[in-house]
Amino acid sequence: MLINLHDSISLASKLTPKRISNAWKIWRSYQQSQKTGSAKIQGLPISMAIEPTTACNLRCPECPSGLRSFTRPTGKLDPDLFEKIMQDVSDHLLYLTFYFQGEPYLNPQFLDMVKIASDHKIYTTTSTNAHFLDDKNAKKTVEGGLNRLIISIDGASQETYESYRKEGDLSKVLEGTKNILKWRKRLKSTSPKVVWQFLVVRPNEHEIPKIKRLAKEYGVDKVAFKTAQIYDYKNGSDLIPTIDKYSRYKSNGDGTYSIKNQLENKCWKMWQSCVITWDGQVIPCCFDKDASHSMGNISKQSFKEVWHSRPYQNFRDALLTSRSEIEICKNCTEGLKVWAS
Repeated sequence: MLINLHDSISLASKLTPKRISNAWKIWRSYQQSQKTGSAKIQGLPISMAIEPTTACNLRCPECPSGLRSFTRPTGKLDPDLFEKIMQDVSDHLLYLTFYFQGEPYLNPQFLDMVKIASDHKIYTTTSTNAHFLDDKNAKKTVEGGLNRLIISIDGASQETYESYRKEGDLSKVLEGTKNILKWRKRLKSTSPKVVWQFLVVRPNEHEIPKIKRLAKEYGVDKVAFKTAQIYDYKNGSDLIPTIDKYSRYKSNGDGTYSIKNQLENKCWKMWQSCVITWDGQVIPCCFDKDASHSMGNISKQSFKEVWHSRPYQNFRDALLTSRSEIEICKNCTEGLKVWAS
């Protein structure tokens, strides 16, 4: 509860008259679109995810970065492109996630970009496997003003951890956690708030009680238990948890599975947020791993032009009409709960 209160206060401190006005326009246009069944968009997104890099040091089995299976170009975000993004969006943007695919700390300029966003008074967060949180990076992370640091820790023992986080080292994750908390204390900072994110799969679900105890021992601010996206779930998977509340999928009783989400013809994300890939492609959401629905590229256009473009409007219209027929929506969990300790 305390971390949620801190987040609320941190977000409130980022509000400006322009951002409040923009948020109202977005909410109003979303409601109008729901009523009429035709997409209308006013304002610009409240939140955004930007991809620092597609590279990753691990080989997780349900991740395009880990599998090295992208069909789109791979690379890392250039600081000049990031500066352009900030020029286009900083007035209205409230919440920025420095993550899409890949390990953010593998981009050498990542923490410099966090500092730039923080200087624009934007709430910043990232997700990391924590293998690069050495003493130097930990100090710079705290100094850069990052508001929230999500650390993926999918096991409380090395054997369990590496069963999903292939080629990962749990001791590095724990050491990285210590480094961040040490520098937060030394610099007398209240941020970043540290969240251990536990992706619940069948091989690690037995360690849920243990990870809760370990989190208390290390003094992290929160443990979040996330449901896992399984790409080929219809005929079952060894990764689908047996604990129902941590599963995105339900058994149909005949050996097949279906997603719990009903996929209604609406999605708040299409009005209030988007994702920008490392090379400037603007895509609808984080389920579009291969950027198959690129709405434009801000290395060639302004963000506003892309956001209000005909392709984006067509996509929103399609979602309002038949969301279940859009491929990236078929495995979507928008609205399903992420469980927290």
